Order: sequence, then structure tokens, then C-alpha cells
Amino acid sequence: MKKSVFTLAVCLGILSSTQAQKLDKFGAEMGKKSMMGKEIRIPYTDLTSYFGYIKPGSKPDEVKNGKKMYYVYVWIPVAAPEIGVRMISPAPDSVKPTDKDYVSPDFTANASDTKNFFDTWVTFERAEGIFKIEDVAAKAKTAKWTTLDSNDDSGEMPAQPSGSKYNSLMRITSDPSNPAKAIVVGLYRIGFTTYKTGEVQGSFLAQLGAPIKLPGVAVAVKPEDIAKAAK
Repeated sequence: MKKSVFTLAVCLGILSSTQAQKLDKFGAEMGKKSMMGKEIRIPYTDLTSYFGYIKPGSKPDEVKNGKKMYYVYVWIPVAAPEIGVRMISPAPDSVKPTDKDYVSPDFTANASDTKNFFDTWVTFERAEGIFKIEDVAAKAKTAKWTTLDSNDDSGEMPAQPSGSKYNSLMRITSDPSNPAKAIVVGLYRIGFTTYKTGEVQGSFLAQLGAPIKLPGVAVAVKPEDIAKAAK
């Protein structure tokens, strides 16, 4: 009897862990419908994935408002009606990098690390006055950044190994009538840190989605690498 109970507990634990790692399709805010009390979203037409890894004790890109911030830079080549951003840590086992994804060397080198992860907190910002990809390297470090949105915890995202739903998701709708909220051609960055006390460490998957195709989108951890990362 004890053996049966133990076996059942192990199976339930494995099932729970597997479910926690499942990442659903990234759906858009535009065209969202409600059917029988459930939200139905059409998946983003364009999805860009970045697999990264922060080594424990790594120096942040910036300390902002007392938080250690890290950045992933994104070049958006056309105006978009909506942009979705989500981040999950650790990177889920159910999602493997493809040759179309951006994968950091540190992620590849630390693929066996399944212990370290962090409570994600993300922002999405736009650099002011950068409208040409060839200007990114020279102007990014002195650019003024406008925050379009931020998110700490999202109930839509899978739980972390701790069981807490501390992963992040946000959808930003462009407002062409408001320059501060318009998603136009230019340089953007996904900023991330940990909301609560703790270090940003371990693997993560960051995804940027759009309801239209973004030909020429580029992602890099350094703005000077954006031009050569353009696809």
C-alpha cells in the first residue's frame, strides 16, 4: 500500500512538473474574444525567441532605482499595431531553440543548469530619435528611453519550479495619436530584473510577438551588434 501511494505521488509530481514547463502559444490582444467565459486569442503571426542565461554573480548592464537591470535590444523594422513580450525562467524544457531563434553562447554553455532561475520582472522601452539601424551603434548609449509598459507576475504564464507564478507577460497596443505610446520603426529593449530580493541568475526565454510580419527584426544583447544580427 505504501509503495502504491509513493508511486502515485511520484507520478503526480512528474505530471505537475511537466505541466509547469508547458508554454502555450502566444496570443494577441487584437481580435481577442470571450467564449463561455474563456478568453480566445489568435496566436501572433510573428514570433521572435531569445534564449539567454545570466551567470550567478554577473555584473548587470545598469543599476536602476536600486535594481540590477539586464537588457536585450530589439530592432523593429516596421510600425506595428501591437507588440507582445513575455519571459519565463528557467527556459522551459518543452521549448527547444531552432535555427531561427537567437541563442546566447552562455545559454548553450550552461544548458545543463536546471537549478538556477529568477522571479522575472520586465519592461519594454523605446529609444528616442533612432530610426535607422545604421545609427544604433553610435546613438544607443546616449539615447533617452521611454517605457511603454512593464510587468511583474502574469497568471497566464506557467509556474516556476517553486510553484509560484512569477513569470512575466505584457501586450502593448500602439497608439499612433500619442507619440509616447506609438510602436514605430526603431530601437527597443526588453529590460529585466527580479522584482523581489534575490539575484538575476539562470536560464530564461524571452519572446517578442506581433500580429504582423516583422521582416528584418534583430535581437542582440549589445546595441552595437544589432546591425549584424538583422535577418
